[in-house]
Amino acid sequence: MHNPSTDGNSRDNINSLNKRCIRLFGFFRRRSQSSSQNQNHSSHIESKNKPQLTSDLEKNVNTIINLMDSPSDLVTRRLQVGNYKVTLVYFDGLIDKATLNEFIIKNFQEDVSTLKNQPLSPSTSFIEYLKNEVFSAAELKTVSTLDELMLDILSGDTAVLIDGLDQGIVIGTRGWESRSIEEPITEALVRGPRDGFTENIRTNMVLIRRRIRDPNLRFESFKVGRRSKKDLVISYIAGIAHPQIIDEVIRRVETIDMDDVPETGYVEQWIEDNFLSPFPQVLNTERPDKVSAALTQGKVAIFLDGTPFALVAPLTFGETLQSPEDYYERWYIGTLIRILRYFCAFVALFLPSLYVALVSFHPGMIPSKLAFSIISTREGVPFPSLFEAFFMELTMEILREAGVRLPKPIGQTVGIVGGLVIGEAAVSAGIVSPIMVIVVAVTAISTFVIPTYSFAISIRMLRFVFLIVAGVFGFYGIILTYIAINVHMANLKSFGVPYTVPFAPSFYKDWKDLVLRAPVTFFSNRPKLMQTGDDVRMKGRK
Repeated sequence: MHNPSTDGNSRDNINSLNKRCIRLFGFFRRRSQSSSQNQNHSSHIESKNKPQLTSDLEKNVNTIINLMDSPSDLVTRRLQVGNYKVTLVYFDGLIDKATLNEFIIKNFQEDVSTLKNQPLSPSTSFIEYLKNEVFSAAELKTVSTLDELMLDILSGDTAVLIDGLDQGIVIGTRGWESRSIEEPITEALVRGPRDGFTENIRTNMVLIRRRIRDPNLRFESFKVGRRSKKDLVISYIAGIAHPQIIDEVIRRVETIDMDDVPETGYVEQWIEDNFLSPFPQVLNTERPDKVSAALTQGKVAIFLDGTPFALVAPLTFGETLQSPEDYYERWYIGTLIRILRYFCAFVALFLPSLYVALVSFHPGMIPSKLAFSIISTREGVPFPSLFEAFFMELTMEILREAGVRLPKPIGQTVGIVGGLVIGEAAVSAGIVSPIMVIVVAVTAISTFVIPTYSFAISIRMLRFVFLIVAGVFGFYGIILTYIAINVHMANLKSFGVPYTVPFAPSFYKDWKDLVLRAPVTFFSNRPKLMQTGDDVRMKGRK
């Protein structure tokens, strides 16, 4: 029977719940507004309390020297230009001395007669005269606070202080030694560009601009690190990248609060969604072509001064097994190589655990001839298959790390010869079986096929988890662990984008660039998963 009183009560409950939600939303909105007002008020107070430059030249110079505790590499070049006392402040080794001599000191000396007739005035007219008529440098700006002046000097610029003026001129003279553009070491390709990012953030930005000559390409600059004050740049293409992703990346970057940010790995760990997940949620790369391709798909890139590794967000599972070389070769070659990567990822993750489960719990699933061969090779081995596999995998990881840390000629020798010698010695001593050496070797080689280094490390870690559960529960443990990992990946997100997309949620049109790599002419639209502002990538194609 239909009970109208019950419907009335439910409607009353819903209305009361809606009112509570509205009041709660209003409370949080008023609280956020008040907090933002307090932040704006506090920032205004802080800006007013910042120490200002004075019109006393000697006082300004002495303040800078005392705050830095008289460093030996701080240079204060004093000049008498007509009626004016001028002091140049810079750090030796951070500036380009050719720029300093050619565009600052030389121009001062050539304009002595003109500067003698200029009235000494604290107004901005004399500052503008110097900026427009005397200095011929490309980057010029006026500063009035001591903190901003010191930050510019520490960044490699030259400060021009003039007696009688309470403002200083900062001239861009950055020119320290830097590494030249070279081929990336960790992401080598057979076919493709040979240039890679360097430790100079300006050079990295130029490498992107060379590839994307679009006026909508944006570079937003930030300072990270309370003491290091390093330059961080967020790059995206306006009109393609989704505004919510851009805002979320900027919001997370602005929350970075530490003394120093030496590498983008710190930024990655700070801004990732789930720090407990074994899977990388931000892609790191030192290839400009990889970053430019990601930008055209609607992604956001992060550059940090002092490191050749850039970050790309968001990241999905399918992209961890993709390489730029997939697109430089013909489509069927790229498809076969990509399928090979998926197979190698499966082998690298499951092969040792499958071996242990079959030998220890399910020998009936092994063909008879193969089973007899395995039994004969394991005759005399004193350890169970779990300890045998664990020992060999651990030995392989030690050799791998030793090969990475040692110098290149020695590291390659240790990795190859060490593996052969230890494997042969272990088999001869009867500690492990020959088939176990084959399993570990195939597993290690399959790991090297994975193009994303951070994802390959995740596979290596999870391999030990599968190995342990296979040794304890057999196939049941492998299946349950595999289901648990899939549940975790289905719930994992990277800046709001599901990690398993386009598998789940399914975007079938994006499957043409997932496991298979369709011909280039099929990529008429950008990936649906990014919800880009401009979907069309190729005109005249369907």
